[in-house]
Amino acid sequence: MRNVIVTGGTRGLGLCVVLNLATAGYRVIAVARKPASELDAAAAHAYKRGRGAIAFRSLDLSMIDGIGPFVMALRKEFGPVYGLVNNAGLGTSSVLSMMRDEAIEQLVRVNTVSPIVLTKYVLRSMMLERAGRVVNISSIVSAAGYTGLSAYSATKASLVGFTRSLAREVGQLGITVNSVAPGFLDTDMTQELKQDQRERIVSRSAMRRLAEPGDIAEAVQFLLSEGARNITGITLTVDAGSTA
Repeated sequence: MRNVIVTGGTRGLGLCVVLNLATAGYRVIAVARKPASELDAAAAHAYKRGRGAIAFRSLDLSMIDGIGPFVMALRKEFGPVYGLVNNAGLGTSSVLSMMRDEAIEQLVRVNTVSPIVLTKYVLRSMMLERAGRVVNISSIVSAAGYTGLSAYSATKASLVGFTRSLAREVGQLGITVNSVAPGFLDTDMTQELKQDQRERIVSRSAMRRLAEPGDIAEAVQFLLSEGARNITGITLTVDAGSTA
């Protein structure tokens, strides 16, 4: 059974990705600061079904120094890591001129520095196996922009550049690196949007609807699959045509 790490895997989009990948037969290691009852229920269901598996391991991704030892412990416990989904992130929204310096630093640490460092250590396992998949969760605001999300957009844009360059670094080792850019979804990160804002987003969409977390999970599963073995360095946008 192939091991896949999913950060931020206990709620929202991350939990949806975990459930999807477990159903597809992967052993999914959900990483977050603390467990959640929804994940526990999903793990029990996967165990009863006998296909796929879900495990939880705690890590505070803002503590950069702990990432290396954490990955080493995971590899010792579970064996080689086949996939990494860098999903965890802060969704801090504020006009830049009003943001506290500490908030900007925390945003960059969790959304940019942490996934890069985590990928660094996970890659070492993939390089030994000469196989692996890395999927970074970016956002359409990295390209389209959105008022009040300038700092957040910068962190998500950084993942796109990271994806493209890393894909060239490790492609000859049989490792693919891609990103998925979701549109606005109905998750905790978008609950701050007012109803009129949501309506405007829907009206701009080519399909007149918002993408759902399940759509993103399906895209991630595809990029991890054998069918995507020759796809690398791309950003797959899933937004129901909001940026069409």
